[in-house]
Amino acid sequence: MSRAISTILGGALLLTSVASAAQAGGLERNGYNWDLLFDQEHFASEAGVIYVMPDRKIKNAVDTNPLNGTGSDGIGGGATSVDETPNYTVPRFGAKVGLTPEADCLATYSQPWGVHTNPGYDWVGANENIETKIKSNDYGLTCSYKFDMTKGYVRAIGGVSYQEVSGFKRRLVNGLLAQTPFAAAGFDGTGLLDLEADGVGWRVGASYEIPEIAFRASLIYNAEIDLGQINGTVDLTEIPAILAGPTGNPFVGQVTDVYGTATMPQSVEFKWQTGIAPDWLAFGTVKWVDWSVLQVVAFCPTVTKSLGSCGPSSPFRLTSLDLMFQDGWTVSAGIGHKFNEQWSGSAQISWDRGTSTGLTTQTDTYLLSGGVAYTPNKNVELRVGGAVGVLTAGSFGPTDCPGNQPCGTEVTYDFGDDFVSALSISGKVKF
Repeated sequence: MSRAISTILGGALLLTSVASAAQAGGLERNGYNWDLLFDQEHFASEAGVIYVMPDRKIKNAVDTNPLNGTGSDGIGGGATSVDETPNYTVPRFGAKVGLTPEADCLATYSQPWGVHTNPGYDWVGANENIETKIKSNDYGLTCSYKFDMTKGYVRAIGGVSYQEVSGFKRRLVNGLLAQTPFAAAGFDGTGLLDLEADGVGWRVGASYEIPEIAFRASLIYNAEIDLGQINGTVDLTEIPAILAGPTGNPFVGQVTDVYGTATMPQSVEFKWQTGIAPDWLAFGTVKWVDWSVLQVVAFCPTVTKSLGSCGPSSPFRLTSLDLMFQDGWTVSAGIGHKFNEQWSGSAQISWDRGTSTGLTTQTDTYLLSGGVAYTPNKNVELRVGGAVGVLTAGSFGPTDCPGNQPCGTEVTYDFGDDFVSALSISGKVKF
C-alpha cells in the first residue's frame, strides 16, 4: 500500500472512531476497533482520545407517582426541564506486531461500553433517576493469518477479550422525607445501586485485501460476553430505619449485598474500503449490535440466592436496571483525499438507529464527521477530527417490561432534536 493511501486511510479510521463514540447506541461508547491489525508495517502503535459533547435536554417532565413524593422536594417542586447527559472522554490504545510475514497480533485497551446521565436531584423525575453511570475496561488480543490468493490475500482473524464492567445508579426513593424532620437531620431519601462484574469474550472473522488498490473487505463477529454473577450493593442509609416500621421495607436504613446476571451484546461488523482514483479512497461500515439482550437487569439480596433465581419476575427482586433496548444498527460511508505528501483529509456521514423503546433518550442519530491526517515522515502520523450531528426527538414514559412489572412509571417527559459534537486526536508510530 502506498504511503499516500496509508495516510488517507489513517484519517478515515479516525472518523469511524469519532462517529462510534458520538452516536453511542445502547451502552456503546466506542465499541471494538481492530483496524490497526491491518497495518502493513512490522510494528505499529496507536493512542487516541475522543471528547464527546452531547446536548440532550429533557423537557415537559411530569412526576406521575405522587405516592413516593410529588416532585423532588416532596411537595410539588423541582424543574421540568434539565440537561441529561454530561460530556465524556473515550481513550483507546493499540499495539500491533508482525510475528511472521503471514501472522500478525494486536493488543488493545479500550472502553467499549459506558453511559452517564446526570439530570440531578432538583427535577420532578428524581424518583426515576438522579445519576446513572456505567463504565468498562476491555483488554483484547486479536491475531490474524494471511493466505495468498491469485490477486491479494485472505486473512483469517480471531481473538479474545477480558472485560470489566462497573457502575451505579442513584435515585430518589422516598421524596416524602422532605416534609419531615428527618430532612433537617440530613436524610435526603435517596437510594444507591452500586455494581461490578467481569467476563471473557471472543471474536472471529475474515478479510479479503488487495493492497495495490487499497481494497479491503472485512467481516468480524464479536461474541457476547457473559458477565456471570454481577455483585453489588443497594444503599438505603439515606432513609431512616425507623421509617420501615414493623411491616415495612426491611432494607431501609442499611446497605444490602445484591447480585444479578447480564450479558454484554454480540455484534457483527462489515467494513470496506477501496481506492477509487489516484489519491482518493472510499470507505464504509455496516454494524449490527444485539442490544435487545439487555432488557430488565434484576438485582436480588445475596442472602436469597439459595431460595430461587433472580430475574424480572423473581419475588426476591429488590431493584433493577430497566433498559428494554432494541437492536442497534449503524451505517456509515465516507471519502478521503491526499492533498500533498504530508497532508490528507476525509469526510464521513453516518446513521445510527436508536436502541430506545421508551426508557432511554437513545434515539436515531445522524452525524457528519471530518478530519485531517499529518505525516511528517514515514514513521509518524498525527490525526485530528471532529463531528457534528443531531440526536433525534422522542419521549420517555411507562413501558411494558418482563415479569408483569411496568417500567418508567415515575415520570414522563419529552426531548427534541438535540445537538451532539465530538473532537478527537490520535497519534501513530510505526516501523
